[in-house]
Amino acid sequence: MQLAIKSRLKQAIITGGLETASILQSLGLMQRAGGLGVIFTLHHVRPYQPKSFEPNRHLEITPDFLDVAIRQLKGEGYEFLPLDEVPERMAREGTQPRFAAFTLDDGNRNNLEFALPVFARHDVPFTIFVTQGLSERTHGMWWETLDALLGRLDRLTFDFGSGDESFDLRQPDMRQKIYGRFADYVHGSDEALAVAAIDELARKHGLEPLNISRSLIMDREELAQVARHPLASLGAHTVSHRAVGRLTEAEAAAEMALSANYVAIITGEQPKAIAFPYGTNAASSPREARLVGELGFTIGLSTRPGVVRSGMPTTLLPRLSLNGFYQKARYASALASGIPMRLMGQKG
Repeated sequence: MQLAIKSRLKQAIITGGLETASILQSLGLMQRAGGLGVIFTLHHVRPYQPKSFEPNRHLEITPDFLDVAIRQLKGEGYEFLPLDEVPERMAREGTQPRFAAFTLDDGNRNNLEFALPVFARHDVPFTIFVTQGLSERTHGMWWETLDALLGRLDRLTFDFGSGDESFDLRQPDMRQKIYGRFADYVHGSDEALAVAAIDELARKHGLEPLNISRSLIMDREELAQVARHPLASLGAHTVSHRAVGRLTEAEAAAEMALSANYVAIITGEQPKAIAFPYGTNAASSPREARLVGELGFTIGLSTRPGVVRSGMPTTLLPRLSLNGFYQKARYASALASGIPMRLMGQKG
């Protein structure tokens, strides 16, 4: 119960910040906080189906919310840019409208089924970042595997590194608490080994991780179908969806280059952009920004929250997440304004 209270408190604080930002924006205050524009990141776009255990709720928005968010931004005069045009816009001098660029990570099938029709309705370009291992069914998604596994079990035994531990998942907050321990385990140890251990655990309980990838992620033919749409482009998102910042330089470069080659096979063109999995400080560093240029990309994207400003390196740009917990049009607008980051003390 304590974990649930902390989660609700955190959401209440974020909601309060978004509401404050919305009010300040409506009053015409802090207008310079918005910089040149914003790059949004999304994952799942699909109708909401409530579950009792939703550890990845933040990664999911509804098509209706995407629609109203675009309408809100359009009404405020934002110009919707293809991601590839962002560097040119950043280099341009003089007054210009703020821009918004939309990106979607991982290649979820619902991007084709539900997001594309919304973008097409509004003539808004978008970029989908492709993880080769997911599309080719050689890799699973540990966060989705745990979502399914923990939601179906009452008890669980696992070795996090100090011997087997057993957990009664029926206890209040236990599923969410254990999910958090697994996330710490993945990000705090060798990621490939940690994910392999999670996959083995899932298979012991009759759950095949690669079938989850198969059910959620577009395959090569579906990605080619999306890429043929005039509003769509594909970008690289590595092969294994590991945090490249935690890999050796050779491993990181290989993950990035092979992912780009995979996209080129699908589209016939080398992608100009790559999005780093997770995109945090630990997952994407100045080293990765350097590799972006060396490997022929012009854009590298993190998930560090922020708006785009002139003078930023295009090889490590910030993005703002459209979060499943905050699906109101004015929140999308408030995020794009840059005011929430300024309220949190972000400079620039």
